[in-house]
Amino acid sequence: MENRILGLHHITAIADNAKRNLDFYTQVLGVRLVKKTVNFDDPGTYHFYFGNEEGSPGTILTFFPWEGIGKGTNGSGLATHIGYSVPKGSLEFWKGRFQQLNISFEEGEIFGEKLISFQDPDGLQLQFIESESPDDRKVWTTDDIKDENALKGFHNITLTLKKADPTIKVLTDIFGYDLQKQENERYRFATDAIETANLVDIIESDKIAAGRNAAGTNHHVAFRVKDDQVLMEFREKVLSAGFSITPKIDRDYFYSLYFREPGGVLFEIATDNPGFTVDEPLNELGQNLKLPKQHEALREKIEQVLPKLS
Repeated sequence: MENRILGLHHITAIADNAKRNLDFYTQVLGVRLVKKTVNFDDPGTYHFYFGNEEGSPGTILTFFPWEGIGKGTNGSGLATHIGYSVPKGSLEFWKGRFQQLNISFEEGEIFGEKLISFQDPDGLQLQFIESESPDDRKVWTTDDIKDENALKGFHNITLTLKKADPTIKVLTDIFGYDLQKQENERYRFATDAIETANLVDIIESDKIAAGRNAAGTNHHVAFRVKDDQVLMEFREKVLSAGFSITPKIDRDYFYSLYFREPGGVLFEIATDNPGFTVDEPLNELGQNLKLPKQHEALREKIEQVLPKLS
């Protein structure tokens, strides 16, 4: 792996209720709770990480479930749709499952790939896509959801923007993506630095109203790099392109930088190291409440204010 952006690292969204969010992703969609921690800046709020068995970059959807925050509005200036890669032939299973659970969905196709679109309980837009590219990522399985149907991880993220060009410049000139396809107002960008979680779609429209961040919307999109050294090289690139970017932040499981791209979406660049097994073994991931070092002394207090999950 070189000094390149290696596709998506994670995507972070907002929910309104912790228990409902946890139950939907682990029980309905069958992904693993990889880490149960708290928001660094608001330790009375959980921070959930859902992914595959190891919590591999490119499979991790994270949530800030701010109790009672109310519904946001999906719209321009946001990452609006999260695309998951599912195994070929598995959409029939998911349609049957959703019908059984009274979850409404729509069938469709984007760039020749079959998909179903639906919303989580907060209104977050999700798409399950039968990818045309091979995807051999290891899945997490449950009693209901076996290998042949389980989610592989991200396929793509879709940004909805009033003007595409300034964002395209960031993707191509700084992040090394190339335009792969275009249909009407949808563009697809890909990086060949990695085989999976390597697509960014842009929908360009000046008719879509601006989004508003709250429950059911995406907070930020994190792109993946190998380590801190590559992270800091990208910091220089972003700065020299004229954007303001944060210093390096230690997020316990990765190191991060944040900047807002010209279309309004908050971008993060995050490292593979040290990973999710830094503070609990693989077989126990997500079982225990893990606190950032600076909050450990307040554990008892924090545990009292966090919402009940069972």
